[in-house]
Amino acid sequence: MDASLNTPQQGGGLVLVRRQPPNPRGLMETLKARLQRSCRCSVPRAWALVQDLIPVTCWLRQYRPREYLAGDVMSGLVIGIILVPQAIAYSLLAGLQPIYSLYTSFFANLIYFLLGTSHHVSVGIFSLLCLVVGQVVDRELQLAGFDPSQDGLGPRDNDSTLNSSVATLEPRLQDCGRDCYAIRVATALTLMTGIYQVLMGILRLGFVSAYLSQPLLDGFAMGASVTILTSQLRHLLGVRVPRHQGPGMVVRTWLSLLHGLGEANMCDMVTSGVCLVVLLAGKELSDRCRRRLRVPLPTELLVIVVATLVSHFGQLHRRFGSNVAGDIPTGFVPPQTPDLELMQHVALDAVSLALVGSAFSISLAEMFARSHGYSIRANQELLAVGCCNVLPAFFHCYVTGAALSKSLVKTATGCRTQVSSLVSAAVVLLVLLALAPLFRDLQRSVLACVIVASLRGALRKVRDLPQLWRLSPADALVWAATAATCVLVSVEAGLLAGLLLSLLSLVGRTQRPRTALLARIGDSAFYEDAAEFEGLVPPAGVQVFRFAGPLCYANKAFFLRSLYSLTGLDAGCLAARRKGQGSELGAGEGDPMEGKDPASSGARLVPVAAGFHTVVIDCAPLLFLDVAGMAMLQDLRRDYRVLGITLLLACCSPSVRDALQRGGFLGEDQGAEGEQLFPSVHSAVETAQARYRELVATNSVL
Repeated sequence: MDASLNTPQQGGGLVLVRRQPPNPRGLMETLKARLQRSCRCSVPRAWALVQDLIPVTCWLRQYRPREYLAGDVMSGLVIGIILVPQAIAYSLLAGLQPIYSLYTSFFANLIYFLLGTSHHVSVGIFSLLCLVVGQVVDRELQLAGFDPSQDGLGPRDNDSTLNSSVATLEPRLQDCGRDCYAIRVATALTLMTGIYQVLMGILRLGFVSAYLSQPLLDGFAMGASVTILTSQLRHLLGVRVPRHQGPGMVVRTWLSLLHGLGEANMCDMVTSGVCLVVLLAGKELSDRCRRRLRVPLPTELLVIVVATLVSHFGQLHRRFGSNVAGDIPTGFVPPQTPDLELMQHVALDAVSLALVGSAFSISLAEMFARSHGYSIRANQELLAVGCCNVLPAFFHCYVTGAALSKSLVKTATGCRTQVSSLVSAAVVLLVLLALAPLFRDLQRSVLACVIVASLRGALRKVRDLPQLWRLSPADALVWAATAATCVLVSVEAGLLAGLLLSLLSLVGRTQRPRTALLARIGDSAFYEDAAEFEGLVPPAGVQVFRFAGPLCYANKAFFLRSLYSLTGLDAGCLAARRKGQGSELGAGEGDPMEGKDPASSGARLVPVAAGFHTVVIDCAPLLFLDVAGMAMLQDLRRDYRVLGITLLLACCSPSVRDALQRGGFLGEDQGAEGEQLFPSVHSAVETAQARYRELVATNSVL
């Protein structure tokens, strides 16, 4: 690129020499060039495309078995052992049979092994997603005439399971029981969720998940955890209560539980108490002995195995009426296309699932990638998680996503690559083919205990709220509002409320950024906030103003109010009054100052009301400048000129300088930029004071 012809020395000091930018190509030329690159076909480009879409073809060739295999096998076995009890337990949350949770865990691990870019994320069943799936399933069951509170029973088996307002089932449901229709709803919801996520990946919308802030996600996890805990209390206590839907579900469920507490099953209550104590103690012991233990304690598996044996040999279901998991078949059922009509019903519900699943998956992938020194591709992660929902939807699976707890276990047990997911899928496959029927007599209260114990980490996040309030009250408000809305209204409303509050917080910080008047730090060339630090020296006759944010249409009024308030001079009103006075003095004689620079007049050099002759704006924090901000700066400079005050800009970024040049703020004169823009605040202050002294000397001679 050719350099501009500006002289590199000016007044003995160094100046910047701007490079001439290349001539931009037109829109049609740019689109044509991109289209040609996209349509050009060759073997290397085809292979590169395959590697982009299926990352396993790239990293598997670099796999080092001697270094990686032991850790991958160990972590895969541990995750597989954890997945089995969690899959069976989370089926209660989703309102589905346990076999479908095992299908989901198997296919999710297998597909993410092929398409995922994170080495340590564990993709599978996730409690928050299961909760939303269960709520949608219950709602559609009620609309179809089933009673969601009667697990495993269809209206053809028990007439009491029909809603009082529904006399007969729809014709298309005559050959489909409660469990059959529930998995139809779940697969339709899963396919819609996966389609949304795949489209987000294709359209390169991975950045959208960044707008779900961490306080929002933490508050959502807290509120959803309380909702999950509430939904599992009926299994912990062995109480038959209706599964409420809609706003206020948590409050209404608690009222129903209190009303039916006298009908609690004593066997389930004792079992729940013992299992919760063992599970929580095991988790606490694993946390405290994390450095000593090579593998975390398989507490869930031990509890489920022991509880199954006790329930089987003690015949708890027959003797005490304790609810059990029931028959769990082995093998796979034939694939089936999700119901298109149901997909239309759940299309809106799938939006929240797609956003939450994507946000958690991308944030976890980025977190582990940073801590282990590799990179991930957010858009490919969207494609991977989306395919983990699209393809398994045809095999009776439901929505999956990345889970933090299992991902942490993978890291702690030596996971190095996605081969760990393949090993976990093999463990789940073994259970599917041979071991699933062994859990027939497992009590549902034990499964509820596994779910409640897994919420320990999310519920303990409430202890972070005081520290978050000290760091950022706005983020703490987002956290609390999201959690409260999830509990008091619904999970979907909580997510929407948190998103709106996060955006409003972002807009508020942009609309009202921090402002300050700067003063010099001793004899140095640095300036800081005079209201925050003591002992600073204000520059004589110069006001240095800092605006820590972008200057745009939304905050230009706040910019002016802050500037006028801190400097003690409303330049707009005072300039308007002076213009009015000048017009009243004589319209026929003309303004005696017309055609002259107001700053060159000794009478207007230093207004008595102001006490300063120059305003320097520190533009270092100025992120960007739009048309409205540009017009406001031009009006401000004109008002200051009427009052005999000079406006200078310092520390402008290249984008701001370009905007000023394009907007005509600097004028057509090539030297105007050097007279109005300065590389530092100190250079602007020194130049302003030197010009003032020169004007004073000139006026004194005259």
